[in-house]
Amino acid sequence: MTQEYPTSLGTSDADTISLLGQNLADDLMGKVGFGELTFWMVTQRRPTPSEVRVFESVLVALADHGFTPTAIAARITYLSAPDSVQGALAAGLLGGGSRFLGVTEDCGQFLDAVLAEAGEIPADDAGFDALALTAVTNAKAEKKFVPGLGHPVHKVLDPRTPRLIAIAEEEGLRGPHLRLFEAIGRVHPQVLGRTLPLNGAGVCGAVLADLGLPMALLRGFALLARAAGLLGQLAEEQRRPIANDIYMNVDRNAVYVPPEPE
Repeated sequence: MTQEYPTSLGTSDADTISLLGQNLADDLMGKVGFGELTFWMVTQRRPTPSEVRVFESVLVALADHGFTPTAIAARITYLSAPDSVQGALAAGLLGGGSRFLGVTEDCGQFLDAVLAEAGEIPADDAGFDALALTAVTNAKAEKKFVPGLGHPVHKVLDPRTPRLIAIAEEEGLRGPHLRLFEAIGRVHPQVLGRTLPLNGAGVCGAVLADLGLPMALLRGFALLARAAGLLGQLAEEQRRPIANDIYMNVDRNAVYVPPEPE
């Protein structure tokens, strides 16, 4: 008996390649954008034009943010192994964790858990504010951070946040996760005693959650976006290299200190 391995994604034979039940060459190439295809492969349903616009806005928002640790890791790895572009890309992607990129998933899951515990979606902003106040208060009591609050550079406003909210509103996709995240932005000063911006990674998580994408894969979409950014960083490293300067600056300024006794 021949073992079968079912898939709803891609298959091929001697003459054709099929993807999502479509002829890859005839039905998809030149007709479907990469963002739309990604959404389709993950959800197994073709997204609407509105969903594509919102989803691709998230990818653009997360693609690159300057000389972040992920970009520096990619450039330094490329310096060490210029014959291994895949290694440099992988090095940058491996840095996508709780402080960079991972906030997207953390925020989406946090919001989803709050909504699930509430049991019903609030009817208005006042209801979302009350739910957000409880969530932030509980997080503080448990000595936990609220994902998506604060940014190391944008201390007052992350410019991605209002734009993504506006795009979601324009497309009729400003759902409960995003509305709860906005409410957290309104009420958290009452609990924390200071005002922090809603960061772009967090709003991306809220938007992705509202699109119905799998919670356990939200970080994957951030990594997908950052892969494009890292490729751009490596291309720039080829044109205007800085990795060796970074390496030499750290190495030549290293100062030996005796080990501290245990």
